[in-house]
Amino acid sequence: MQDRRAATALASRYVGGETAQEAIETAKALERQGIRASLFYLGEFVDRPELVAENVAAKLDICERLSHTGLDLHVSVDPTQVGCSIDWDMGARNAALIGARIQAAANGRPGVNCMMLDMEDLPVNAATIALHDRLRAVGVPMAQTLQAYLYKTEADIAAKIAEGARVRLVKGAMLAPAGAAFTGRAAIRRNYMRLTEMMLAPAAREAGFYPIIATHDQNLHEFAIDLARRNGWPQGSYEFEMLYGARNDVARALARRGERIRLYLPFGRDWWPYAVRRIGENPKNVVLLARGIIGGR
Repeated sequence: MQDRRAATALASRYVGGETAQEAIETAKALERQGIRASLFYLGEFVDRPELVAENVAAKLDICERLSHTGLDLHVSVDPTQVGCSIDWDMGARNAALIGARIQAAANGRPGVNCMMLDMEDLPVNAATIALHDRLRAVGVPMAQTLQAYLYKTEADIAAKIAEGARVRLVKGAMLAPAGAAFTGRAAIRRNYMRLTEMMLAPAAREAGFYPIIATHDQNLHEFAIDLARRNGWPQGSYEFEMLYGARNDVARALARRGERIRLYLPFGRDWWPYAVRRIGENPKNVVLLARGIIGGR
C-alpha cells in the first residue's frame, strides 16, 4: 500500500513526509502559519534490535536537523519504539541518549524545546512516568503525555502540577482492565474537563506548570480558553495540540486568535499503519481509501 500512488496521496494529509528533511519542510510551512510541530518518527511497538537502532538513529537525526533551524526542538518518543518492548533498561538508555541530544541543542534556545514522552497502554504507564521523572531530574527538558480515560491520571496530574512539569493531556484510546478506566465518550470527556480545570488552575500557573490541551474537540478548546482567561493564564503560557491533517483548519483558526497551537507531525517510510488509523476515523475518506487499494501503482 505504501507504493500505491492513490494511497500515498491520501496519506500525505496525515504524514509530514517519508524523510526527515521532508518533515522539516512541512514543519517550516506550518510555522509560517503560526503553528508549531512535534516531530515523530514512525515505528511503534518494535521487537527487533535492528528496528530499535533505526528508530533511535532517526530520532537523533531529527534532533540534529531541528537544531539548525528556528523551529522548536520538540520530538515525540514512544517507549516501545526505542527498545522498551524488548528490554526496559535498554529503552530507557536510548531515551536518555535522545534526551541528552535535545538537552545539548536546546541550551538557551528560545521556544518550547523538549522530548515529549508519549503514553502507551496501562502496563507501561507507571514505568513511562518514572522514566520522564528520571530524565527531568538530570536536566533533560521533558514533557509527559497523560490519558484522561484512566482513573489514575488525576493523581498523576496533581503530582506533575506540584513539580511544575509539562503535561500533554489526551483522551486516550488504549484498552484498560475493568476498574482502571472510564468507559464511554461522555464519561471520558467529563473527566477531561475536570483534569483541564486542574491544569489551568491558578495554583498550577504559580507552580510553573505547562498545560498542553491535546484534543480536536472545539468545545473543549473554548472551555480551556475561558478557564485560562479567568485564571490569569496569558496566551503562550499553555498550548493546544492536535494531529496533523485531522483539523488543520481549526489549528489555523486558533493560531489567528493568538493561541499557541502545535500539530503532532509523524514522518517516515512506514507510514501506512498510522495513516490507515487516521483514514478510518474519517468516513469521508473511505472512497479515497478504496481507490488507493484497487488503483494502479
